[in-house]
Amino acid sequence: MPDVQPVECAACGNQVRCEKFSHAHTSVQWTAEAAAVCPEFGSRVAAGETGARIRTCPALRDSIGRAVAAGVLTVTRRDDAGPEAADA
Repeated sequence: MPDVQPVECAACGNQVRCEKFSHAHTSVQWTAEAAAVCPEFGSRVAAGETGARIRTCPALRDSIGRAVAAGVLTVTRRDDAGPEAADA
């Protein structure tokens, strides 16, 4: 089963679910609440961007990096994630 784990943004406290397959590949599952409350998303939507097109928040990205460095969010290679990942 994939290793999806909660990560909290150190800047605003929003929580998303993450899975990390490599240094470059992070899967982030935003909840509707997190996307609505994130100050980065809010300011960009207010400036005219479409929320669904905003890829990430720099503060959240930093929080994910700190979670990996602290061992809270583990990096799992796709081939280690089980048969479900192989079919994806």
